[in-house]
Amino acid sequence: MQAIIMAAGKGSRLGNLTAGKPKSFAELKGRKLIEYNLKLLEQFHVDEIILVTGYQSEQFEELVKDRKNIKIVYNPFYEMVNVLGSFYMGMEKLHDDFIYLHADTLCEPSIFEKLVKMESDVTLPVDYKTCDDEAMKVRSCNGKVAEITKQMPNELAEGEFIGMASFRKKVLPALKEKTKQLMKEKAFGAYFESAVQRLIDKEVFNIIAVPTEGAFWAEIDFIEDYEKAAAEIPQSLTEIFT
Repeated sequence: MQAIIMAAGKGSRLGNLTAGKPKSFAELKGRKLIEYNLKLLEQFHVDEIILVTGYQSEQFEELVKDRKNIKIVYNPFYEMVNVLGSFYMGMEKLHDDFIYLHADTLCEPSIFEKLVKMESDVTLPVDYKTCDDEAMKVRSCNGKVAEITKQMPNELAEGEFIGMASFRKKVLPALKEKTKQLMKEKAFGAYFESAVQRLIDKEVFNIIAVPTEGAFWAEIDFIEDYEKAAAEIPQSLTEIFT
């Protein structure tokens, strides 16, 4: 199994927490955000990690210089494209079942376990709750994900996709094709979920949502996110280093 981590962001909205450092170098309980994800991937025996970097890439290179199973792909256009552009830069190195995640998003091991189990062609952990405008919203139909977008009216959303997913390798050719299509269309501001939506529209794959069931997860975009995560981070996540 492989993993691809989106780690190109600058994190300017986190102020002094990331001054001169990559966004995922902000620390919780003495550990960098990226270190939590690398440790979880190690615990769940993910063989190869593709780390797509941008801002301050050399700091990632120094961090993982002794990790033979981590390949860094530098996205020189990180300031001009959104997340889908970073995925495009790294996707050709994917050839197996894989986990997709953001370097600045944390989750409990119980959510990671659901990803590794790969209950479907595409598995999307969803926090079923009332959503706001910033949420990557999800709507399902007959047990399958029907729509995933930030543009969905809040009242139609069933919950928020947490930004981590797993894909069986049979999905890769279509996912790469859809990503290339979007790039050819100059959809440089598109999120990765735009490619997933095109997979959904194709109606070939079984794409399901799995509930987070109240397990901790956090996307660290703003100072308030960081403070909330610092207050709520569970022991099950911090103890992976012991």
